[in-house]
Amino acid sequence: MTYRRLTTAALAVLTTAATLVAPAAASAGHSTLSWQPCEANAQLECSTVDVPLDYRKSYGRSIELAISRLASKNPEKRRGILLTNPGGPGGAGLTFPATLKLPQSVLDTYDVIGVDPRGVGRSTPVTCDLTKEQQLEGLAAPWADGPADVAERAVEVKKIADQCRTSETAWMLPHVTTANTARDLDRIRQALGEKKLSFLGFSYGTYLGSVYTTLFPYRSDRIVVDSNLGPEGYGFREARLTGQGIEKRFPDFAKWLAARQDEWAMGATPKQVRAKYFQLVEKLGEHPVPGLSQQDFRLLTVSFLRKDRDFAALAAVWRTADRGDPFDAGPAVDLDNLISSHFHVACADGYWPKSVAAYQRAVETDRKRYPIMGASTAGIRPCAFWPAHLIEPRVEIGDRGPSNVLVVHNQRDPNTPLSLAKELRAAFGHRAVLVTADQGGHGAYLTGTNTCLNDTVTTYLTTGQRPQRDLDCPRPLGG
Repeated sequence: MTYRRLTTAALAVLTTAATLVAPAAASAGHSTLSWQPCEANAQLECSTVDVPLDYRKSYGRSIELAISRLASKNPEKRRGILLTNPGGPGGAGLTFPATLKLPQSVLDTYDVIGVDPRGVGRSTPVTCDLTKEQQLEGLAAPWADGPADVAERAVEVKKIADQCRTSETAWMLPHVTTANTARDLDRIRQALGEKKLSFLGFSYGTYLGSVYTTLFPYRSDRIVVDSNLGPEGYGFREARLTGQGIEKRFPDFAKWLAARQDEWAMGATPKQVRAKYFQLVEKLGEHPVPGLSQQDFRLLTVSFLRKDRDFAALAAVWRTADRGDPFDAGPAVDLDNLISSHFHVACADGYWPKSVAAYQRAVETDRKRYPIMGASTAGIRPCAFWPAHLIEPRVEIGDRGPSNVLVVHNQRDPNTPLSLAKELRAAFGHRAVLVTADQGGHGAYLTGTNTCLNDTVTTYLTTGQRPQRDLDCPRPLGG
């Protein structure tokens, strides 16, 4: 098979987480920052912070971080700062405080801080000089029909790794890691004049928050991690587990679509809807729709499984594929920095086999085990050929520090299966409590209708009160 390029639309959707804590200051301490209206979002103020490129050489070369602030307007209730991260790695977070739609009680309690992490967006950015075709192939390994496809793809991803190693920002390569990004968060805390910081992170942001509170346990106030990667960050094992998460999430969509057979005509039962998926995959393989390849269809299906609110949009994609209508891929978007920064962090942090044969074996296994997307999620990536000049070992998440971590997760998360949240909970030991919700999707807090989970997180952020033990939040009546 020849690997088909991804449409910009497919890639864009694929790529967008009671304690014994000492009270933080009721108002901000001395800040060294100057705030200006934020061009990216009128609700926010923006500033920059200089941080060391290499924390082993604090007075050496520096890079710039772009940060934003949604300031509390209630000085009597203000507790401190809440740093946020939307996920990634490679996700820009500058405008995230304005898009989170936090409850007013949380907005009163904190100045909510957004950050473009090192290497990303308006912070000092990295590049791998990716061509448009390489960008369209993107973060997801294309579906492989057999070992030859994996070998063919290996040639392409090695080129990407080589480009990252020789790009104009290659000087940043060893230093764009989660550990250094966590150290950056602490420099932001210092620049804001705060003794401690609270944190709310999603997806990859859960690993960032976990590393931060491991490195700086007594600078951590209230830590909430939602849709968790697990204690080892993002590597080959976590990528493969996405195939499992998709299989557990897909029945939610199949049930939804079957209940709307009169509108969409994709199957009257969940079993029929699942069969329809594979029929459409086969059809697109033989007769691609203009603007919608077989690979695009797979990725859009997976991407729209992240939120229940996207089910209707996904059904429309299926109908387009079924009818053979042209698909509007949307305007071209430059994704070089997003994808390049993702590789910089994921390849440095995680474990990735160096043998092409290891990926060939994994693809053969996962195609059968996770037929919706397994031969893609197990595929080879540039990390297999990443330059080996790590400057420090991976941070080991452990139980040293105060009991101030709230681990939040949906039971049917397509991107980060629940097993990863349980691993993170175990790694933190007494420090953490796990709250799960009987709902699907990637992102639990404020994204679904489970008031038990939403109220638990809001209560913790605003009062510091957590459940005394792990909590399973049932599906709401009628939900």
